[in-house]
Amino acid sequence: MISSIRPAIVLLVLFTVLTGAAYPLLVTGVSQVIFPHQANGSLIREGDRVRGSALIGQPFGEPGRFWSRPSATGPHGYNAGASSGSNAGPTNPAFLQAVKDRVAALHDAEKAAGVKNDAPVPVDLVTASGSGLDPHISPAAAEYQIARVAAVSGVPERDVRELVAKYTYGRFVGLLGEPAVNVLELNLALEKLKPAP
Repeated sequence: MISSIRPAIVLLVLFTVLTGAAYPLLVTGVSQVIFPHQANGSLIREGDRVRGSALIGQPFGEPGRFWSRPSATGPHGYNAGASSGSNAGPTNPAFLQAVKDRVAALHDAEKAAGVKNDAPVPVDLVTASGSGLDPHISPAAAEYQIARVAAVSGVPERDVRELVAKYTYGRFVGLLGEPAVNVLELNLALEKLKPAP
């Protein structure tokens, strides 16, 4: 009996050390050497100040900034500890009301900025992603907001349009995914172009 338990205990200890300590330390060390930015959370810094992560969305509701995709992760949104979608289907009355409210908020911000925008509202500006943390919007969603952002921020529309083009990422290796705009990076670049008060 003891002769069959001893190898099991030895293997348990061995594999616990290998898979619980040695392998994670090796992977962490290699990633710190090869991909240090990604391994440390893809943080976006300005000097010593961390402004956010390129991988996690943030709420932007000011009319002079680009708005992110809505989040369904709680009352304040973008809670990485509660990452999830709303699980509400397209016929759910609460979902439909949330979409109507988001469309109305966009139109109210445009009206307050003196902008008339007859284009259809891109779906990613009024619906949450599956994770609720998506840091990107589609180029169409960014394009939809250009006139409002330019009018409120004081940055010429041509310059805002150039920023959107600069922060639009294409498909991975030209094949996978869809083009996307990182909202945090775009808004940080926009801040640098705003005229002094």
